[in-house]
This record gives sequence, structure tokens and C-alpha cells, in this order.
Amino acid sequence: MRRRLTLLVAATMCLALLAFVVPLALLLRTVAQDRATTTAGADAQSLVPLVGTADPVSLRTSVEHMAADSGAPLTVFLADGSVLGTRAPRTSAVRLAALAGVSRTVERPDGREIVVAVLGRPDGTAVIRAFVPAAELTRGVARAWLVLAGLGVALLLLGLLVADRLSRALVSPITELSTVSHRLARADLTARARPDGPPELREVAGALNHLADRIQELLREEREQVADLSHRLRAPLTSLRLEAESLAGPDAARIGARVDAMERAVTGLISQARHRREPDAHAVCEATSAVRERVAFWTVLAEDTGRAVTLDITADGTASGTAGGTADGTAGGTLPVGVPADELAAAVDALLGNVFAHTPDGTAFSVTLAPRAGGGAVLTVADDGPGLSTDLVQRGASLGGSTGLGLDIARRVARSSGGRMDLSTGPDGGARVTLELGPPASPPALP
Repeated sequence: MRRRLTLLVAATMCLALLAFVVPLALLLRTVAQDRATTTAGADAQSLVPLVGTADPVSLRTSVEHMAADSGAPLTVFLADGSVLGTRAPRTSAVRLAALAGVSRTVERPDGREIVVAVLGRPDGTAVIRAFVPAAELTRGVARAWLVLAGLGVALLLLGLLVADRLSRALVSPITELSTVSHRLARADLTARARPDGPPELREVAGALNHLADRIQELLREEREQVADLSHRLRAPLTSLRLEAESLAGPDAARIGARVDAMERAVTGLISQARHRREPDAHAVCEATSAVRERVAFWTVLAEDTGRAVTLDITADGTASGTAGGTADGTAGGTLPVGVPADELAAAVDALLGNVFAHTPDGTAFSVTLAPRAGGGAVLTVADDGPGLSTDLVQRGASLGGSTGLGLDIARRVARSSGGRMDLSTGPDGGARVTLELGPPASPPALP
């Protein structure tokens, strides 16, 4: 915008200068020509009384003196053929003036000729000829044109300087507004624009600041609402804990552990909702242990519902796998990925939760974790159920009685690491969900 404003001012000034300088230059040339012609004509006219009355001897002396003083060719042609002053040929203009007695100015290639006929001499009509060379006609014109050109260039540069200052004063607030909007887009809600510049831009800056304040207020209200909703889960969790403590045997310990895990998840959700956390560009976790832990958690429920679980983890060239409702935890090697451990665990829980929610009891499923080309890992969850239905794809909308958020959670986790999520159908017709998890932004310091 600044460059365009400067170019617009430059074009406008060039047109204005051309409209001013070109006619002025032509006028200067005309004035110089008229000045030289007028001077020569005045010298010729000053000889008319002398030529009409003086005798030949005094006339010759006077003409020679005047020709020497004027510095321009000045000649008197008498009727008897005598030529006084500067030697010059009898041109057609001189002969015509002698015959017709007409005074005139004649343009010639080498200059301008002025002839004045003098009547009343006893020997006939005399002719006074003054000649202005072409160089005299344009004397001083080139220097005047250079002065005009220099003045035009100086005015143009001054105009460009003023235009640059004005455009900078106009564009600077716009650039600041753009910077603030980009900061707001990057979730920096503390960014504010400084009301500066023209009234319209000050109004836009005020509106942008009001929008940022409103966004902060809405986010704060939303976080408080989420925290309040999460806090309501504490009452049923407390009741469930009391019932678990009243049980006896191994089931009591197992259910108590699950209740503890659920309470920790709810506490983390409340903390995350109340205190917004900036995305960590250097987030990293070890995928094999996180996946193995969550699969082991869901394996207990799989055993209760008669589901066969297969876990296949390949890391650093080693592989392990089990089937029949148990998960192996002895695979060697590591697979660092660029997501926090809790978010990866949430993604695995969402995918496995969909398997339990949308497939009948007894449906087998498998979890595969393998290295990803270029770094990171590829997590695949496949089941032998009826296949993937479209009601699972859209966030917040589900025809299967769920919240519709599970796959979206997994998708956002994959994207946050620079990967993606693919939905497909397995060879046996079941659903297959593949998460590509990108590598950490910096080399991880894993044990």
C-alpha cells in the first residue's frame, strides 16, 4: 500500500510537472526569439531617420559604428547599389523591399532577417537589413530549460518524500492492526492495538480491542462452565469410591484403582479448564509405554465383555504381540512422538472407547504401533465390527448415543504433532483408524 501510494503521487506529480514545464519551456524559447528580433528591429529602425536625411559619407560612418556596437549584422543597401555596414548579399527580401517599399521579417534556415524600406531619398528607396543568427535566437534557452528540469526534479523528489512520510503515517497503524490480529489468532489474547492514525483507523483499533476483550470474557466464562461441569462428577465418584470400599476381595482393589484414575482425570480436566495452557512446541512423550499402559487398562474391560485384544508394537526393530484379552509389555525400544503423554493417552482412550461403544460384545480388536517414516509413530486401532459409520465423523453430532467427540480428540492430537488421522475399512469389513504422530520438534531427552 505504501508503495502504491508513492507511485500514485509520483504519477500525479509527473503529469502536473509536464503540464507546467513543457508550456513554460516553449514560452521561454518564444520569448528569447522575440527578444532577439525586437532588439535587431530596434537597431534597424534607429537608422531610418539617418538613412533618409544624411549624406553618403556621414551615413557610412554612422552605419559602421552602429553595426560594430550592436554586435549583430547590420547593412544598408542604397538605391545606387552601394552597401554600407556589414557586408551581405542582396537577398530576395531586400530586393522585394526595394521594389515594393515594404518592411518585413523573414524566417531563414540560418536565422531571422529583418528588412526595413526607407522611402524619400533622392536616389531612390534604401533598404536597412538586420540579421539575427539562429544561435542568437536561442541564446539562454538551453540554460533556462536546464533550470526548469532541475526545478521539476527537485519538486518531484520533494513530493515523493512528502508522499512517503504521509503513506508511512497511514500504513503504520494498519501494519500494527495486522500484527495484533495475528497475535490474537495465535491465542495471544493480551495483544491490544494502539488507537493511532486517521479517525477511521482509530475506530477499527478500538473495535479490535473490544473484540479481544470480549473473546477473553467468553473464554473465561466457558472455562468456568467446563470446570463447574467437571466438578459435578466428584459427587458420583465419591459415592462410587464408598461403594468400592465396601466390597471385599480383588474386585475392591481393582475398582478402587479405576476410581482413583477417574478422579485424577477429572482433577486434571478441571485444572486445564480453569488455567489455559499454551501449546508446547517441544512436547514429547514415549509412545510405546503410553499406548501399552492404556491398552492394559482397557484389556480388563475386554475380558469382561469377551473381546480378544491384539497388541503389536514395533520399536527400533523389535516387535511384540499378544491375543486373547491380554496385552504384552515387554517390547524393547522407544518411539518418541511430539505430543504430551496425557494427550496421547486421551487419544488412545477415545479410539478404544469407540470400539466398546459402537461394536457388540465379543468383537475382537487390535492395536498396532509402528515407526513412522521421517520420525514419529503410526498408531492403528482396528476392530472386527460392522465397520465405520458416518455418525462418528462429525464433531459433536452422533447418531450412536455418544457425544461425537472421540474421533475429533484423536484427530486434534495427531494434527498438533504435525500428523493426521485416516479412517478406513479393514480387510474383514471392520473399522480401521490410523493416527500418524509426528516426531518431537527437538531431540527428546528420554531415559
